[in-house]
Amino acid sequence: MVPLSFGGHDFLALSEGALFWPARAALLVADLHLEKGSWFAARGQLLPPYDSLATLAALTAVTEQTAAREIWCLGDSFHDIEGCDRLPVEAQAMLTALTGRLRWTWITGNHDRAILDRCGGEVADEAEVEGIVFRHEADPAEPRPELSGHFHPKLRVRVRGRQVARRCFVGGATKIILPAFGALTGGLDAHHPAIVRAMGGTGQAWVPVEDRLLRFPLAA
Repeated sequence: MVPLSFGGHDFLALSEGALFWPARAALLVADLHLEKGSWFAARGQLLPPYDSLATLAALTAVTEQTAAREIWCLGDSFHDIEGCDRLPVEAQAMLTALTGRLRWTWITGNHDRAILDRCGGEVADEAEVEGIVFRHEADPAEPRPELSGHFHPKLRVRVRGRQVARRCFVGGATKIILPAFGALTGGLDAHHPAIVRAMGGTGQAWVPVEDRLLRFPLAA
């Protein structure tokens, strides 16, 4: 976990793609896309049906690692509005165990905006917590400190002639875009114009590595 300051508060960036707020014991994650595999399977593209279990196992692990007391999911937690109903029994038990013992808030996203049953927890379109806005998609015009997801940022660099891709945070003075936490999620290059626009034309790709944060300027 790597410390960083944002919006007047201290956070820890986790290599797993989550952000932890120690003062609140709050864990923030984005884009779980639970039941993405079953959504594709229903449309004829068969994928291994274990993505939700893998994602929830990873989420349980970081919750225990950080001793989090509250969790904020920054949108697209389910791949579609019926995803919660399709969760396998084991995955549903894992999720309800988490939502039952933690203060849990689902921020709505473009994939799950109309979802009704979220397997426990509270639902909000967005929230402001101690001066920081939590929403799914970054608003370039937002002047307040803002945490969001949506873009699934990944950093792609060449190392010894080979291209290496790794999920990353994209950060700036007033915005942080979290990487996708889900096990079955693709990624958009951190330098993509859509991400640069969302950041207001500035920012860096951040990669937590052991006890330091590697920073790579975004191409304008």
